[in-house]
Amino acid sequence: MKIAFAGKGGVGKTTLAAWVGDYLARKGAHVWMIDADTALSLGQASGLPAAELPAPLVTREDLVRERIGQGLISISAQVDDLPESLAVGLPVSSGNDSGGGKRLLVMGTIAAAGGGCACSANALLKALLAHVFLERDDYVMVDLEAGVEHLGRGAVEGVDGLVVVSEPSFRGLETAAAISELAGQLGLDNQVLVLNRTAAVPESLAVEGLPERVISFPPIQGLVERQLASPSVLGLPEQDEIDERVGRLFALLEEGRCR
Repeated sequence: MKIAFAGKGGVGKTTLAAWVGDYLARKGAHVWMIDADTALSLGQASGLPAAELPAPLVTREDLVRERIGQGLISISAQVDDLPESLAVGLPVSSGNDSGGGKRLLVMGTIAAAGGGCACSANALLKALLAHVFLERDDYVMVDLEAGVEHLGRGAVEGVDGLVVVSEPSFRGLETAAAISELAGQLGLDNQVLVLNRTAAVPESLAVEGLPERVISFPPIQGLVERQLASPSVLGLPEQDEIDERVGRLFALLEEGRCR
């Protein structure tokens, strides 16, 4: 299953992506973790030291020129070898002995690209995303910015589900509704809204246009304490509670895919 995570900044989508990826790896899955957010924090959230993070793909002007070119941009760039050559391994929590694993690809965003190569970098990012989504059988988790434009129509065809993350606030929900609408226009209809940092789903939400299926994730005290000392969100004392919610989220995505 290929899952994209989107939402307003600061609502916890990177944390959720890290939790879902680790949950699947502990169950024996091989998971690609793709960081396509401006903050580029998925690796550290997943337990990788900052010194071991790879350079974002958008900063690799040498590779962009080699695969895409300048001026007349190639629309059929070879990218099938890039995931293995650019990825780094991520730790799996809880002393993993299931045979599963995680690999991180740091894509970056066009805003981080060097001057003069934004169009080429954008083409390479979208080609690589489309390849991972459409031609790989492994699980894929991609941490997006607020919108889903980064995916492009080619990659969206391979996305099995969109997790729209929001805190229980009007502004967060407005952003979530806008993301949901745009994703629907691209044909990505299997959506689940995650209300983060709230114990239960309210009986009604004031914003229209949100995904119909909703799940809540309660405040996690262990995460609050951990974030004072470490960027990693894994291996918390509340792991069983987190896993139970992640399992329910995954079941909702599977249900939506089978419709």
